[in-house]
Amino acid sequence: MPIPEDVTGDEIDKDVRQELQSLPKTLAEDVAKNLVMVARLIDEDPEGAYGYSKVALRLASRVAAVREAAGFAAYASQKYSEALAEFRAARRMTGSVELWPVMADCERGLGRPEKALDMAGAPEVHKLDKAGQVEMRLVAAGARRDMGQLDAAIVTLQSPELASHSVQPWTARLRYAYADALQAAGRQSEAREWFAKAVEADRDGSTDASDRLAELDGVEFVDALNEDEDAADGEPAEDTTDGKMDGKSDGQSDGQSNGQD
Repeated sequence: MPIPEDVTGDEIDKDVRQELQSLPKTLAEDVAKNLVMVARLIDEDPEGAYGYSKVALRLASRVAAVREAAGFAAYASQKYSEALAEFRAARRMTGSVELWPVMADCERGLGRPEKALDMAGAPEVHKLDKAGQVEMRLVAAGARRDMGQLDAAIVTLQSPELASHSVQPWTARLRYAYADALQAAGRQSEAREWFAKAVEADRDGSTDASDRLAELDGVEFVDALNEDEDAADGEPAEDTTDGKMDGKSDGQSDGQSNGQD
């Protein structure tokens, strides 16, 4: 697959670069460039990222970082069986439990929420750092919802991390998942409160909490581009001054757990 000229391979994380030092120099450079492309495309073009990950995998399947990248690319492309296999391979190579939550989420993706819940109660969870434990909680709550256990999902998300006033990288997603579960349970007032709290914590737009909050407040969003097109066709644009907004809301942002936790 083509590599853009601006990609040198030096963009990769230093730990990954160190792993690649076990390879011949030219091969390591080629693998690094493909891993850069995986990282560059995985959010906007998962299938493209998956393609580059397969090239890297073909070149260096014995490098744990490559197996992990291939796993995330497959996961982003909803190829959960393949992702799980790659994550397991990476874990065998490193002995790390870091991938445990995303492995459990793959089980959810494969329609096995009970297996995800078993993993949420496994000893490996206690070895995770705080971020990993929160992610595991999100996956477990998602598994409960998969099984129709909405009240149990809400209880699963109730934790010291949810109650904390400090903002951590996981805070917005945790609050969002809680708000979403509350809304699904018909607890609209509580859901609104927690969507608002998610907006406060969502500094990088990792969730669509502001949109969900606006919906609960009865705000209608108008596509300004369509209005301009209507005007160009000689049709008067709809008056949006009463209870409507132009597609923006205070603190607008977004994001989601893949349902994992």
